Amino acid sequence: MDAIFTLSELPAMIPYLVEEGKNTHTWLFEGPMGAGKTTLIHALAEYYDIQQSVSSPTYALVNEYTTATGTIIYHMDWYRLKDEEEAINAGIEELVLQQFCWIEWPERAIGILPDDVFIIRMLVVNETTRRVITEYSSQSFTPLHL
Repeated sequence: MDAIFTLSELPAMIPYLVEEGKNTHTWLFEGPMGAGKTTLIHALAEYYDIQQSVSSPTYALVNEYTTATGTIIYHMDWYRLKDEEEAINAGIEELVLQQFCWIEWPERAIGILPDDVFIIRMLVVNETTRRVITEYSSQSFTPLHL
């Protein structure tokens, strides 16, 4: 997918993301600060009928959510990670390799990511509009360096 959306239209793209990302349990959200990554994750949580409060886990690194069907999803924000070693010491590597994860700022610890990932890149077009580019990768994640 390569499409332009206003922030208010982002929820409408969720069914397409779910279909496109169904073959992997690791979803990466890449984009600059304020691009709408957490806004999109809020819409995903609503789609999956997650009852817990959804917020960016910037300070906690990881939030755990449960869907209406009992599936556990880990929402991670790696913005504050210093390096991959810190992620490993925090036990994040085990979660990423074994659980369904939504990861913001994945470029902070590329080495612990599985090869099989679904990448959602969000680029700021203007104050209210975003370009969303998605791709499935079975080789590895290469950040755009936004």
